[in-house]
Amino acid sequence: MIGVVAKLKIQDGKQAEFEQVAKDLMAKVKANEPGCLTYQLYKTKGSETDYIFMEQYASADALKSHGQTEYFKAAGPKLGAVLGGAPEIQYYDIVE
Repeated sequence: MIGVVAKLKIQDGKQAEFEQVAKDLMAKVKANEPGCLTYQLYKTKGSETDYIFMEQYASADALKSHGQTEYFKAAGPKLGAVLGGAPEIQYYDIVE
């Protein structure tokens, strides 16, 4: 399994727009990607602009497929318009 944490800083005043795009993306991922075991947005406590996506994939192929979906590609420009900087993405291997 592969874990992913994507840290996102959102422009102040753009949080509602970001959250709407993110919620739509989460719903599509959960409905269409059985290889994506977790895809959840969290807002950092005490911050109005810092968020993370916590993701877990069954395999490298599932992660690759996620990035190639039409809805993920369509969300990219919408998310880019509200970001306050480049996302920080970290990948993890599961420890069992």
